[in-house]
Amino acid sequence: TEAEPNFPLIEGSIDALVYCPGSINLKPFKSLKVSDFENDLAINYLGAVKAIQHYLDHLKEAENPSILMFSTVAVQKGMPFHSSISGAKGAVEGLTKALAAEFAPTIRVNCIAPSLTNTPLAIKLLRNEKQIEGAEARHPLKKIGEANDIAAMAKFLISDSAKWITGQIIGIDGGMSTLASS
Repeated sequence: TEAEPNFPLIEGSIDALVYCPGSINLKPFKSLKVSDFENDLAINYLGAVKAIQHYLDHLKEAENPSILMFSTVAVQKGMPFHSSISGAKGAVEGLTKALAAEFAPTIRVNCIAPSLTNTPLAIKLLRNEKQIEGAEARHPLKKIGEANDIAAMAKFLISDSAKWITGQIIGIDGGMSTLASS
């Protein structure tokens, strides 16, 4: 297989492809340029398409292969200043469902849609105690997610323990997508 830029050359089968790019481009719609939307689509949606196309033959060689992508709670919830990233991640959710239908029964395809998670990517949103408390208050579980919360679900979804799960968008969001915060 010819290597795509930034995609390592792999020989043989791979059990799972996890596509987890990071981008947070939160701006009012009127401040966004078309290039902002194009960039978010390129990173999140087209990057996933390229990675899947690049590794698809390797996945097909595995016994119980899985593809896992990442979205955001903002696609389901609707949040101000998220129009660019929500559009791109909405495309990822559509791709998840389309590929789950197309690749079944051979390859499982799922997506995790987290809320704000305490990672270096979110540092600008969690700079001080006031920001942290505000973010915690918006979640029904009254806390911010941790990377291990997301990693545990990712590990499960790509494992044989999840061999009957495909086409799902799994919210790991402290209840934000489905519960009213009190």
